[in-house]
Formats: sequence, C-alpha cells, structure tokens
Amino acid sequence: MKIPEQGVLLRVFIGESDKWHGAPLYEAVVRKARELHLAGATVLRGPMGFGAHSRLHTAKILRLSEDLPVVIEIVDRREKIDELLPYIDAMVQEGLVTLENVTVIKYRAGDDKP
Repeated sequence: MKIPEQGVLLRVFIGESDKWHGAPLYEAVVRKARELHLAGATVLRGPMGFGAHSRLHTAKILRLSEDLPVVIEIVDRREKIDELLPYIDAMVQEGLVTLENVTVIKYRAGDDKP
C-alpha cells in the first residue's frame, strides 16, 4: 500500500576518509540517526567528485586509495531531522549538508488493502 506524506530529505556530502572519534564519519552519522530512531539512512559511495577545494577524487584503478565522495541520505519528518541536525553540525567539520522537502510514498509489505 502506498501512503504519501510530506517529509524532509537530509543529504550529507563528505569524504570517505573523514572521521569522528576514530570511526568513519558516515558510520557515526548513521549510528546517531539510528539511535534517534529516524526512519532510515543510506550511505552512497561515489566513483568521482570534487568539493570546496576543487580537488578531484576518483576511483580510477591506480588511485583506489583516494578519498572518494560519500553521500548520506536520510528521510524523515521535519521534527526528526531537526533533532539530528545539532549532531551533524558537531560531527561534520568539512562537507556540505542540504535539506529539501519531499513527498514520501511508503511501501508496506503484506498490506494489500487499497
């Protein structure tokens, strides 16, 4: 069953080698989102990108150890995203954080009612 509702998409653009207290930053952000009971989070690793310093990051064969771009995506209600934002502010030392309003369509398994 599809149930549309309004939500917020939080995207955090960081580098794969970014750390928070010795752990990968993307792991720390996802763990905090889970701890705060947000709906879910996905980490996407990009094969190529550049940021504020215009340094190119790529996954070419000879450069596999480079700091590849990572995007963390989290979708939830505005109130839940707002609860996470102070932690993001403290954790992300260099990166980009975006918010956008989205229409969420939930898919629930086993519920065939119209």
